[in-house]
Amino acid sequence: MAIALERRNQVVAEYRVHATDSGSPEVQIALLTEQITELAGHLKTHKKDNHSRRGLVLKVSRRNRLLKYLAGTDRDRYLGLIGRLGLRK
Repeated sequence: MAIALERRNQVVAEYRVHATDSGSPEVQIALLTEQITELAGHLKTHKKDNHSRRGLVLKVSRRNRLLKYLAGTDRDRYLGLIGRLGLRK
């Protein structure tokens, strides 16, 4: 369930902090959100795919840890990111 390379590059370009950024928390969280959305759509069709469901749970947990880290280090960046991604309504 990997996202397409062109979509990944778009997400990285949209959420990066500086020109050569590919590993900041913002980029990692945005990529995980994209993967979570794709997996959730897959699981709506394939309800009994428990292996993918486990992967989804792991990705959501990893995203939550990164969000918690970002909230603790820089609250403004955290609030801006969740607003852009539409998380935590």
